[in-house]
Amino acid sequence: MKGLLRIKSNIIAGALIGLGLVAGLSGCNNPKLPSPDSDNGGLILPDGFSALVVVDSVGPTRHIAVSDRGDIYAKLKITAAEPGNIAMRDTSGDGRMDIIKAWGNYPNDGSFATEMRIHNGYLYYSSEQVVYRQKLENDLIPGGTPEVIMRDHHPRQWHNAKSLAFDNDGGMYVTFSAPTNVCENWMEQPSNSSAYISGEFPCSQLVDQSGIWRFDADKPEQVQSDGIKFARGLRSVVAIAWNPEDQNLYAAQHGRDYLYGHAPHLYTPWQNAILPAEEFIRVKEGEDYGWPYSYYDPFKKKRILAPEYGGDGESAPEQFKFADPLMGMPAHWAPNDLLFYKGDQFPSRYKQGAFIAFHGSTNRSPYPQAGYIVGFIPFENGKPTGAWEIFADGFAGTDTIKEMSQAKYRPMGLAEGPDGSLYISESTKGKVWRVMFTGDRKSFGESSLRKMEERKSMSYVKTPDETADNLSLRDPVNPAFLYSAYCASCHQQQGEGVQYIYPPLAKSDWVNGNQERYIRTVLHGLNGEIKVNKETYNQIMPRFDFLSDHQLAELLTYIKTDFGNIGGKILPAEVKQLRLSEKK
Repeated sequence: MKGLLRIKSNIIAGALIGLGLVAGLSGCNNPKLPSPDSDNGGLILPDGFSALVVVDSVGPTRHIAVSDRGDIYAKLKITAAEPGNIAMRDTSGDGRMDIIKAWGNYPNDGSFATEMRIHNGYLYYSSEQVVYRQKLENDLIPGGTPEVIMRDHHPRQWHNAKSLAFDNDGGMYVTFSAPTNVCENWMEQPSNSSAYISGEFPCSQLVDQSGIWRFDADKPEQVQSDGIKFARGLRSVVAIAWNPEDQNLYAAQHGRDYLYGHAPHLYTPWQNAILPAEEFIRVKEGEDYGWPYSYYDPFKKKRILAPEYGGDGESAPEQFKFADPLMGMPAHWAPNDLLFYKGDQFPSRYKQGAFIAFHGSTNRSPYPQAGYIVGFIPFENGKPTGAWEIFADGFAGTDTIKEMSQAKYRPMGLAEGPDGSLYISESTKGKVWRVMFTGDRKSFGESSLRKMEERKSMSYVKTPDETADNLSLRDPVNPAFLYSAYCASCHQQQGEGVQYIYPPLAKSDWVNGNQERYIRTVLHGLNGEIKVNKETYNQIMPRFDFLSDHQLAELLTYIKTDFGNIGGKILPAEVKQLRLSEKK
């Protein structure tokens, strides 16, 4: 009899737990949630929040999606020969993924393969040039052959991510970012004194790139001409989302680079690090958001005419009619995903607000790299308040980041689970966190955010001091530092390059070949088709003549004697001679 009573009481308790009527039995205030990690998986969060690492080291992960049953789908940054996607499922109920399967053998994958979204029962995902979808059924892995929804005719190139958003009327929005920094015209010298190079005018990349196109979400085998150009003047957008509250498309744009490199007499290295803004934009049909002719200054809170088009660092682009962003965010932080929170698990202040994953900078040198957080933009009355907050920190693992590679993790993707948990992916090792609210919703307030506000003093978050935070003052000519600052973002930290896009420097016949050609390439830049190690590349190499003869000689020698190259010393006098010959 006692045994029957014990069984009956266990059944009742289990039912109550399933209904959420028994608190504290699962190790947190919400019995539906799994127990968090004791250290929150290394994350620092506002009071009342906790986190659990649901999977670790599945590979360099881009965007993620979470299904209604809690399965996680991740897009990997991989080569074309490998499966491009990971599917994960928790079968034990502890929140950790115990089934992990790679799938998705399809062509045209690569460095900017980005998207993974669930829409109307389909899993949409993208390579650099193709948007696919597959029907989600009960099985973890979608069945059938991937259906091609849209093909991009452009070659594999820089910024060639295909991020997606969906409206409520069958529309699919696809990003077509620009392959250059500011539509540089390297074949002509500028006619004005505002920059070392001119910008192409009119910029040809505004025709079928640097914008967002709207397609039919259900129509197969579309090409770009089947879509409608929705907005233009957007250099590089990876973070894009449809806001169901106001029925508008939103995006977070990567601002341009090289203000100091292109116009060193107008901008300082410090300004190069803090300008221009990353832009949070409500994207309206038919609007032009100003690239490449302008950039947004977050301190002046206005658009500034780009130096390549006659700007002086102060003047507005009065001859153009450009739309402004809703707000400017810190420069070079690389906003790579955007999510409007719809759930009820988090305190009400997060409802309808926007989370942004900042992937972190690569080129703020000689100042510390910055970003590497998940931020939050509160909304009031359907509009952003103009402020931004740190929601999740602890990814970087260190305070002062000289080189991007020193950051332990780089936040990349965001997804909301069926219970309102927030999932965060990172692109370094492939870790995914599940962030939950386990505190008291009623008592959550400004005091709960105080410690997060204090974290804005970290060197990878704060605006750097122009003198005190200049890392080059500590070691003026450190060739490894120069390489990380000016070369690694394209040619990668180990000199391996990016296949089909940026040539390798490691064991490179270009580096080990004609020495004058090698020096000229870095000193004066390069444009057009070249062959490196028998592979063809056709990209823009910016000029680095703003570096001193000594700095360039040290950098060139470092590359030539590292990465498996044959070695050899480049002298400052050689650089000086070629610099002077160019001016004659």
